[in-house]
Amino acid sequence: MNKFKMYFVAACLLMATSSFAQDNKQAQTKQAEKTSYVCPMHADVKSDKPAKCSKCGMDLKEVKVAKANFVCPMHADVTSDKSAKCSKCGMALKEVKTTSKN
Repeated sequence: MNKFKMYFVAACLLMATSSFAQDNKQAQTKQAEKTSYVCPMHADVKSDKPAKCSKCGMDLKEVKVAKANFVCPMHADVTSDKSAKCSKCGMALKEVKTTSKN
């Protein structure tokens, strides 16, 4: 009976850890990306909300821009623009890929 309890506790810990890791990965993605709007013809015309280009009048296109290039795998609030270690757990920060949406 004692072995059954140990296996049960181990299985519960494994499931909880795996669930936390998936939730944290989603939080990192949301944390790392910010929406910006840019004119397709004039890259210097930018806005943080939908608008028209002040130079040509075209609609600005939505672009996802990375706030930080590196994020801690365990603590999504720990970010950096260069490779470093997490101030909370000491793990190496992982590079976040920048994505764009046209």
